[in-house]
Amino acid sequence: MKYILILMLGMVSLQSLAQQEAMFTHYFMNSLAINPAYAGSRDAMTLTALNRSQWSGFTGAPKTQNITLHSPFKREDMAFGASVMLDRIGPVNNSSFYADYAYKVPLYKGTLSMGLKGGFDLQQINLTQLYATDLYDNSLVYNVRNKSMINFGLGAYYSQTKFYVGLSTPKILEYNLNQINNPTARANAQRHYYLMGGGLLDINQSIAFKPMGLIKVTQGAPIQADLTTLFVFNKHFELGAMYRTTDAAGFIFGVNLDNNLRVGYSFDWSFGFNTGPYNAGSHELVLRYDFIKTVNKKIVSPRYF
Repeated sequence: MKYILILMLGMVSLQSLAQQEAMFTHYFMNSLAINPAYAGSRDAMTLTALNRSQWSGFTGAPKTQNITLHSPFKREDMAFGASVMLDRIGPVNNSSFYADYAYKVPLYKGTLSMGLKGGFDLQQINLTQLYATDLYDNSLVYNVRNKSMINFGLGAYYSQTKFYVGLSTPKILEYNLNQINNPTARANAQRHYYLMGGGLLDINQSIAFKPMGLIKVTQGAPIQADLTTLFVFNKHFELGAMYRTTDAAGFIFGVNLDNNLRVGYSFDWSFGFNTGPYNAGSHELVLRYDFIKTVNKKIVSPRYF
């Protein structure tokens, strides 16, 4: 019954053209997933791994894993990246594989980066995972349904040492999803737009304040904003809160274990769309490792984002 409810919720969101992309509370540590222009912005080869378990305790709830790798090229004005994402909700598995390219130019005490993303998505629906109360339900005739979709995206990212802003649309092409062997479904993969930004304000020598935000826009759905406030202690520990409009609120904790490795954790509880009584919150864990902290054998300034 819970699987069926999850599937119904997913179908309703598709029919109403709601936001379909995976969400991250740690968008500020996983920026390459939504903006190709972020590639190489840390002046290091950077590996990021993220795991999100949404609506804990709810059978068939969304689970997302994402791995990104990006690095500057030998030319300082170029960078490359790659990402792999697995997003599951009930019997629906969405996988994506993308490559990223960024070109950078100096601009007013900072760097303007323009990025291009290209790759493909694979959607699989395994109806054998569902329990049918009606043994003669024709909608379950096709046990496994697959669809692959090539796509590309664009992005721009401007950053200074303690400030950044980015604008992107990671998947430009919009696909009709009816070809998953269900002619009665009316579902479309919609184009999404992301506006992100943040900064770092020093309170004193030991404490800094880091406000950030992400605005998500897609046709037929309300504009959604992620608002994050973090306090940074001695440049090693981060503690703060997050709020996602119409959806969730929670807290975030992060620690730099050394100059290269950062670990982040967040917990948020969903109060929107009447999901609150049926779940025990969402957990997200992210690891980021910078393999090299120098460019052309010169020490670069710290990267706060």
